[in-house]
Amino acid sequence: MTGSISNVSFYTRRGSDKVIARSKGGASKEKIKNSPKFEGFRKQQDEWKGCTAFASSLRYTFGGLHRLADYNLTPVLNGFAKNVQKTDTESESGKRNILFSKYRYTLDGFNFNRNYPFNTVLRVGVIGEINREKLTATVRVPRINTDIDVQNVQRLPYFRLIVTLGAISDMHFDNAMGGYEPTVPMLHGVSVAVTGEWVPSENILAEQLINISLGDELLPFLTDEVSLVLSMAIEFGKVGFTGQPQEVKYAGCGKVLKVS
Repeated sequence: MTGSISNVSFYTRRGSDKVIARSKGGASKEKIKNSPKFEGFRKQQDEWKGCTAFASSLRYTFGGLHRLADYNLTPVLNGFAKNVQKTDTESESGKRNILFSKYRYTLDGFNFNRNYPFNTVLRVGVIGEINREKLTATVRVPRINTDIDVQNVQRLPYFRLIVTLGAISDMHFDNAMGGYEPTVPMLHGVSVAVTGEWVPSENILAEQLINISLGDELLPFLTDEVSLVLSMAIEFGKVGFTGQPQEVKYAGCGKVLKVS
């Protein structure tokens, strides 16, 4: 069941087959906003707003591949941002920065799927490299024999490979604005994608080298506070209404190959 009974709300969420119950009520908004007793809570709220803003932008760097996730990425990325924020021991409480550039390596290999992670579906040694100075990346995909190298869980007739390159900046608390702002706005939450052609699921594909670039026009904005995120996905499809292949919702998986 879902809905409300008295002061209890019942709801479900993606990635769980259970019904969640939560009680309503608590302190009033006015009390939380003005009471000295809630000063610490207000600081936590301010910092959490920065975490959710960073996580939202981080999701954009995946170039839309989060649509293939089989669980809710948002709370996971929010928690990831909070862990990064906690490493700022120099700023005062309520204004701690999110210095992802110092810990960007912790996102390497981040999977968008739990039931069928990327490496269990595409069973070849994909190699991704990032060139920070040029805002480019390359992905080398070895020869693919779909009989042994691709786990087509739903036995769909087509698949394609997608590579994305995104950029995200550190975030700092801006006293003048009274909130969190990206250190480098022009390279915050941007991405590009290279989408391969649909190919039959029973196939042998030659080795591929996929090149991708964020564009030379963004080079002047690159600083050490910017991190580049290279991601990849395999997506499965079927014949659509027009007779052409089209994607099947949630049929596929992806991961972060590398962060630099």
